[in-house]
Amino acid sequence: MIAGLSFAAFDIETANPSWGSICSIGVATVRDGRLVSARSWLCRPPSALDHFAERNVQIHGIRPGMVSDAPAFAQRLPEVLREVGDLPVVAHNARFDMGNVHRACGYSGVTTPDWRFGCSCEWSRRQLSTLANHKLKTVTRALGVELKSHHEAAADAAAAAEITIKLADLSGARNLTELARATGTRLGRMTHAGVVSCR
Repeated sequence: MIAGLSFAAFDIETANPSWGSICSIGVATVRDGRLVSARSWLCRPPSALDHFAERNVQIHGIRPGMVSDAPAFAQRLPEVLREVGDLPVVAHNARFDMGNVHRACGYSGVTTPDWRFGCSCEWSRRQLSTLANHKLKTVTRALGVELKSHHEAAADAAAAAEITIKLADLSGARNLTELARATGTRLGRMTHAGVVSCR
């Protein structure tokens, strides 16, 4: 338990290489340094980006028929926002996740969430510099974190959450701002105007 370490870890999967083609979203909630929930949602990508590339399907296993009756991204977003609430957000490779959300909102004609965010991948680069790489599978293995089903959005979000808890414990950080400071980074910001890096 780390009193004050509360955040929402976030992960998305995309239908194709185009940023914004979100077909699945995962959120894992951490309260006072404990993972308390993890859930995911399927959604149809914005209509301009709704084709599925075989390479992406091979990675996450989500096929067009699995989202055909799901709400569109714009319809799913309010539920995701309720889950995140007013918590800061963490993602493993946050540039990818935040960039995709911002792009999907633009294509969907909806307002981008106003989120402060950090990157568990970047923090692991700073604190675990001797690893061969800092992919999710590598970092979870190094820290003894369970990765239940890689590329399932809730599982990846939960893994990013557990990584962040471990890194905060290693650095003595009590919240994400302190963790960012301890790793020589800063929290980024996503708004309707754009995405500001957290490096």
